[in-house]
Amino acid sequence: MSVSLRGPLLPFSALSASYFAHIGFFNPYLPLWLKELGFSLLAISVLTSVQSASRLFAPYLWGSLSDRTGERVRLLRYGATMALLLSLGLWFDLGGVGLFVVLLLMFTHTSGMMPMSEAALAHLVSHGGAFDARRYGRIRLWGSLGFLVTVVAAGFWFERFGLVHFPAWTLATLAAVTISVWLLPDFREPAHADEVQPTVWPVLRQPPVRWFFAAVFFHVLAHIFIYIFFSLYLDSLGYSKTVIGLLWALSVVIEIGWFFTQGRWLPRLSLSAWLVLAAALMALRMGLTAGFPLVWPLLLVAQALHAITFAAHHTVCIALLSHHFPGRLRGRGQALYTVVGYGLPGVVGGVVGGFLSSALGLASVFWLSSACAVAACACALRVWAFQRTSAAAG
Repeated sequence: MSVSLRGPLLPFSALSASYFAHIGFFNPYLPLWLKELGFSLLAISVLTSVQSASRLFAPYLWGSLSDRTGERVRLLRYGATMALLLSLGLWFDLGGVGLFVVLLLMFTHTSGMMPMSEAALAHLVSHGGAFDARRYGRIRLWGSLGFLVTVVAAGFWFERFGLVHFPAWTLATLAAVTISVWLLPDFREPAHADEVQPTVWPVLRQPPVRWFFAAVFFHVLAHIFIYIFFSLYLDSLGYSKTVIGLLWALSVVIEIGWFFTQGRWLPRLSLSAWLVLAAALMALRMGLTAGFPLVWPLLLVAQALHAITFAAHHTVCIALLSHHFPGRLRGRGQALYTVVGYGLPGVVGGVVGGFLSSALGLASVFWLSSACAVAACACALRVWAFQRTSAAAG
């Protein structure tokens, strides 16, 4: 099957761009909006962790349902439309509990979107049965471009007009997501409702898979502290919202460059070796962020490492998931990645980071992040050792 961005991949590129455009403004500026509403640092940590809490259950439920019915596109349309309607609740003064409920319901409908999209996309980014990093990167870079546009534009907008327009930005970006999913082709995979579904447990019992998920947990936990506390950290150091947006944008520009060229670089190391390298550089990145936040050259270097600590790491994880969870395991494999990699770390990072930053200051959160990256590196080394042993035995 001939695949190009002008064919079946184009709608997925649009979805990636719109979804990450939403994330690009929402995640960096949600803590600042909550701060402006008068919430304490601990309350902000809890409310920003709602997204991760929804990822503990929603992605796997959506993934299981999509594997069973084959209706990934229809489920994507339902989730996006409901999230758009639920976002209207952000326009009202609901208090902490009401806002918690709105965010929980909204994230429950959006947290399964990318796993289902990745699962639906899997057969289009394979070449000869193998994962095609170049083709996948050309799709994923549109998500990075969407993130880049909104993180910069929102920074300028909020600097000039204030964060009062945060709900309007939410509505507009979710409207773009909703339009994108309704433009997806009415693709339906064969349903297997009457067949015995393959179980993920035999796969999870394999030691390389267990160590892989452990490495993912600690690596993304290190990253979660950036998503929740980086904007607050820079704001506390006196950086303007425009500069905060530009620092976020720098990491995304580097990310886009990586996704565009990753087909050239990824073959130079094994997938497990990339896991090790990404974790080691993550430890360095967080150490620089914690220790030298006012030294511009070092802070820029730390942000530039995002090419490996996020972009390369993400592609490698998707490739490994495609290998370990093929066929009708695909949706659940992607969902497990979201639960273990973004749900659990998000909840743990938000709560622990909230208490730690309240007690010891925001810099302490990034020292803890560096320690988590070291743990991720140790787990990744185990994956690498199993891979080398398997290769030697084969």
